[in-house]
Amino acid sequence: MWAVVTGVAIVAVVGFLILGLANRGVSNSIDTAIREGDRPEAPQFTLPVVVAGGGIGPEKSELALASLRGKVVVINLWASWCRPCIAESALLEALWNRHRDQGVLVLGIQSEDLSRNGPAFFTKYGLTYPSVRDGSGTTKRDFQALAVPETFVVDRQGRLALTFRGELTAESAAGLSRIIGQLRREPVTE
Repeated sequence: MWAVVTGVAIVAVVGFLILGLANRGVSNSIDTAIREGDRPEAPQFTLPVVVAGGGIGPEKSELALASLRGKVVVINLWASWCRPCIAESALLEALWNRHRDQGVLVLGIQSEDLSRNGPAFFTKYGLTYPSVRDGSGTTKRDFQALAVPETFVVDRQGRLALTFRGELTAESAAGLSRIIGQLRREPVTE
């Protein structure tokens, strides 16, 4: 009996060590920095456009985040198979419609989605904001995202101002809209 208990304890400790080592590259430094009042530089990416809109496109062209400097960018990581992504899509569309004429871009990033259903997903749910594809998941990892959906707000200077882990709700989308308004009024400095 003692040998079984000891064996289980050893397996548990080894399991926790492996889990810790596996998550070594996953950091919460972005969240920590924002919580402490800092705005870290947003991870840069250049990704193919899968859904054009809002001056982004055409489809299959490349979009670099750096090209959006001067705009507030709401980045939403999503996948076509993700139920919470479907549930929050109408809230993102509403944010897009409310702020698009104010120098704000809502940008979807289809992440680690083996399907090529981005355009069909957007058509099915009536979405008009643009989206790019992160097939390898590199951008998702660069943003320290663990799952989809996750939403990030990039200020006009290219810094992360907000992270929202998980599905947006009506309440969180209203708060996000207020923050977008504040960020829009901030000057862009060199």
